Amino acid sequence: MTDWARLHVSHCQYDVSTVPGATGAAIYTVGDDLLHVGGPYQFTGFCGIHTGGIEARLRVLSVPPAEVDAGWDAISEATLWSPSGRLSVVGLMGGTAETLTDVAVPRGLIRVRVHARHRLHETVRTDDDPPEQHELHVWAVSEQMPCRTVLADPGARCWEQKPAKAAEWAMLSLVPRPSTRPAILPPLPSDPYEDDNGLDRVTVVRHRPAPVPLPVGVLPVGVLPVGVLPVGDLEVRLDRVDAETLRWSWATAESPIFPDPLTTLPDDEPTTVRVTTGPDGVTLRHEGVRGRHAVALGLIWDHLLDGTGPHPWVETLRGQAAEATAQAEKARRLQAEQEAARWGGPPPSDRVRRLFGHAQSLARIDRRLLDRIDALPADRQREVACWAARRAMRVAGLEQLDWIADALAAAEDGRPLPRAFTEQNGAAAYGRLMSDPEVPHTTIPLTPDPAFRAFGVTEVRQQAVAFPALVALANHDPLAAAIDAVRDAAIAHGDDRDRFLTEAHAALA
Repeated sequence: MTDWARLHVSHCQYDVSTVPGATGAAIYTVGDDLLHVGGPYQFTGFCGIHTGGIEARLRVLSVPPAEVDAGWDAISEATLWSPSGRLSVVGLMGGTAETLTDVAVPRGLIRVRVHARHRLHETVRTDDDPPEQHELHVWAVSEQMPCRTVLADPGARCWEQKPAKAAEWAMLSLVPRPSTRPAILPPLPSDPYEDDNGLDRVTVVRHRPAPVPLPVGVLPVGVLPVGVLPVGDLEVRLDRVDAETLRWSWATAESPIFPDPLTTLPDDEPTTVRVTTGPDGVTLRHEGVRGRHAVALGLIWDHLLDGTGPHPWVETLRGQAAEATAQAEKARRLQAEQEAARWGGPPPSDRVRRLFGHAQSLARIDRRLLDRIDALPADRQREVACWAARRAMRVAGLEQLDWIADALAAAEDGRPLPRAFTEQNGAAAYGRLMSDPEVPHTTIPLTPDPAFRAFGVTEVRQQAVAFPALVALANHDPLAAAIDAVRDAAIAHGDDRDRFLTEAHAALA
């Protein structure tokens, strides 16, 4: 047992957790005057003092307590899942004590019993009153049982229980939506506190003093339900094994409701539900469940055993799906608008959109010309590429240079271009263009072209923008070669671009 430690609390609360920072159900959902269940890893303890210090200590037991300790005003207990074998008690606003942080407890399912005494608010507490004390006992268990009040404080408040709200949170916690973390970012490291490798599966147990019809919203047969529990994109299938046994299994729903349906199942293995009836009532045992799911499944069974009306998670998931669908449609419309702006109209064929060259630039110059090139057979696309390259060389005064004329002739004859044009994206050919003293030097305006205007460029050397039309002929894809060559030739014509485009349309006829 740890020594008494001074723990600062706020708003009459402290947190008992096995996974720091784990989220869970809101307080005031399920619990009593001493503790409220938060989820598989956490519950909230309640103090008398609003803001200040209490004394707390923790005791780890090797076996369950045989009797209830005397001398306490209130005692309650709950089950937690402790994957790492560590437990901490922390004040609501971060108050900590070294002896209550990362205390070694059994790995797996644990039961925590909270004892409290002298819970007085500071407005009524006097210097003669003993300090408020809370003592926690922890022991290993293999069955998840509901939280319970062992000893009620005579002055306790009666909190309204919200089992439907708890069941809603529980089911949603089992089917979380996929992470929206951008795929380009590396995955987040796993939390060592959540590592439950090697831990056995456990059993969820619920007992009712009288027979219950198990109104799960599916067809009841006797005291056991069979059929399907809808859970958004997923469903729980309850299949009869015998008169007292069902098989619980997760599956994808035939009609998912989200635009990006969830396909990962909470548990790939089927589990077993047994219901036995005896003189003291009905006992339900859900066997072989994952430890991390035990608390949530227990809250779900509490609703299925006692609840009436529709399952609370159904409408919540439908609302989330409707919002996700609306957001997806909004994103689709925005993407369509952006695509239309990039392509000068509706997006072209998927093949054109996958090209890495100047398809978008040509679309902004003459969208109809792009579509016509796309519609041509491959041999005609190659002819158009050669035609455009020759026109570009001619307008830039390069057609008569021997080494350029040879490259043009090779392409038009269906022969490979010289290696200077095909290796390293034509780097050697570009180098020769810039160093050859016979290459003319003329400039053309580029103001009409948005691709260059964005960089503040209004004038450029004509030979530099024409030459890529010849290098484009090295592309093995005739469509890409034609699009790039036509676009480069159009740019190379400068103010005479419209005439070139008219001739290009005529060449495609």
